[in-house]
Amino acid sequence: MEALLYEKLDDRKVRCILCSHRCVIAEGKRGVCHVRENEGGILRSRVYGRLIARHIDPIEKKPLYHFLPGTLSYSIATVGCNFRCRFCQNADIAQFPADRGGAILGDSVTPEEIVKAAARAGCRSLSYTYTEPTIFFEFALETARLANSRGLRNVFVTNGYMTAEALEMIAPVLDAANVDLKAFNRKFYKDICGAKMEHVQATLRNMKSKGVFVEVTTLIIPGLNDDPEELKALASFLVGELGAHTPWHISRFHPTYRLTDRPPTPVKTLQLAREIGLATGLKYVYTGNVPGDTGENTFCPACGEMVIERWGFQVQKLRLKEGRCVKCGERIEGVWQ
Repeated sequence: MEALLYEKLDDRKVRCILCSHRCVIAEGKRGVCHVRENEGGILRSRVYGRLIARHIDPIEKKPLYHFLPGTLSYSIATVGCNFRCRFCQNADIAQFPADRGGAILGDSVTPEEIVKAAARAGCRSLSYTYTEPTIFFEFALETARLANSRGLRNVFVTNGYMTAEALEMIAPVLDAANVDLKAFNRKFYKDICGAKMEHVQATLRNMKSKGVFVEVTTLIIPGLNDDPEELKALASFLVGELGAHTPWHISRFHPTYRLTDRPPTPVKTLQLAREIGLATGLKYVYTGNVPGDTGENTFCPACGEMVIERWGFQVQKLRLKEGRCVKCGERIEGVWQ
């Protein structure tokens, strides 16, 4: 279908304004994402309704810890991505077109079918995830609008590289997002991801200003983004720009895709990063990919009571009443109903 958010240029070129790459695409070519193609001066999405993945996940898997805990989210994705992360955790989906000469795979599905399937499964939300949802924006937007009209929430799990124009369009039906802030290091973003950090920072601020509930994830990679001073600077950015109550997920790296020369992240590194985040002023800092670690749980920032106990992606105990700590009554930031 014809894409949204682009402008026509001379010589049948187009400029895509969906993500911050703002690709200028010649006739017959595709953008960085490898799924938006200039066909005769018209930009078209090659992945509209072509889903490569449909799963029912715990919302904690996104990860979202302060958004409808213990509920299920109907999760969808197409192939393609606008980043080239060397450590891509879902390369078989995200990097499929880039690594296979532009090939597109996926089953044809309509927004109506997705929303009905989510409702049948008892899901409280739809998550646009596994790869960058911005690259299948047209389908995500149509599905999100329909889901919203049926009382379902919408979640983006995103690298945060969408333009302000794209966010303006989807914000009215976007309830929450987990945004990867992959490092606080411009060189890392350029060399490891093929992107610019400042655009992600801008999206985080913009989402916050538009009332989208935001949680942030950083995958800690040994020797690349685990410097304590860098982690402190990242945490300071979250406190100063998004607020001290913004949940920060610090996840464990495992060697994969094109970054196999690094070891898995030591658990002690994650625990140190969590301590740095808390010392910097963040109220909720979580360790990820380490089932059973204390850092999986939510603690009341006022009295220290464990208000949500987790194991992996499962909620074991929920000690909240109307979003407040059952022991002291402190309000815990989040969307609980």
